[in-house]
Parts: sequence; structure tokens; C-alpha cells
Amino acid sequence: MTSLCVFCGSSPGARPDYAEAATALGRLLAARGIRLVYGGGNVGIMGVLADACLGAGGEVVGVIPRQLWELEVGHTGATEMHVVASMHERKALMSELADAFVALPGGIGTMEEFFEVWTWGQLGLHAKPCGLLDAGGYFEPLIRFLDHMVEERFLRPEQRARVLVDRDPVALLDRLAAARPAPAEPRIRRAET
Repeated sequence: MTSLCVFCGSSPGARPDYAEAATALGRLLAARGIRLVYGGGNVGIMGVLADACLGAGGEVVGVIPRQLWELEVGHTGATEMHVVASMHERKALMSELADAFVALPGGIGTMEEFFEVWTWGQLGLHAKPCGLLDAGGYFEPLIRFLDHMVEERFLRPEQRARVLVDRDPVALLDRLAAARPAPAEPRIRRAET
């Protein structure tokens, strides 16, 4: 794994655990020579993550829509910055530039981006692993809901298993590097509906 796309909040959140996890992950990426690909912001958890990676000598690639760049929330110190026309272009380019995906705590934008790349993997559009860095137990309610989706047969167990979860950034990166994603989901059979 040479590059990791991280989705995370433009807010700092309510607990210091979130910024601490972003700092640890940013430093770890730099130490391992893994390029950070992220949403290009200089605010919230995004800014903490990018600053930590840069401060440890890492490479940071931002991808930000022009509208956000013009609002001056773009990180001017990133190694490389791509200013794109839309959120759709942002997600497509971030996916293209990354070998794997991780979500840190964030809001609806973070969740939307993470769920979209997970769905792309399920459909066979990529075979890149996905993970959640569960800082301070932030994702515990989501994880319970994903397991509920499996119980209710709206999500197959092998697709649920595509999302790796860990509280330790070292362990999560190791698991992502070793991951062999499940094959693309077969077409839905009428007998299953």
C-alpha cells in the first residue's frame, strides 16, 4: 500500500480522541512512506490529519471542490492540491489516487464518501480495502447497525467483512495492507427476492 485515502470531518468534533487519532494516523502514514489522499481541507479533523502527516515529513495530496477552495478552507501547505469542479469529481479522483480507504470520525459527508467507495467495491468497480478507525468508540453505533443489516439480510456477511474496524491505527494499517477483499457481489437472483 503506497497511498491511503482518508475521509474525515471538517469539524474537530466533541472529544479530543478524534484529533489524537488523526494525529497518530498522519504521523504513522509519514513514518511508513504512505501518501495521504484526503479532502484537501485545513479545518477540523482534516486539517489535523494533514498537518500531522506533513509535520512528520509525509506526502499529502488534497482533492477539493473549487467552491470550498474559494471559501479558503483548502490546505495551502499540501504537497499537491487538486482543485476540481464538483464533489463527484473529488470522490472519483480520490478513489483513483488511493490503494485503500479509511474513515475517521466525521459527519454526513464523511459517511457518504465512505459508503460510496464501499459500494463501489461491492459492485466490483475496485478491489481496494476499506476500514474505520474507531477513535474513542465513535463508530460503535454504526458497526452495530451494519451487523443489524446482516441480520436482516440486507447486507451479506462477506460484504460486511469488507469493512475492517480497529481503534489502533497501526493494527488497522497492517490489516488493510494484508486485506484481500471479497469478490464483487453477484447479481441478485430472483429466488433471493
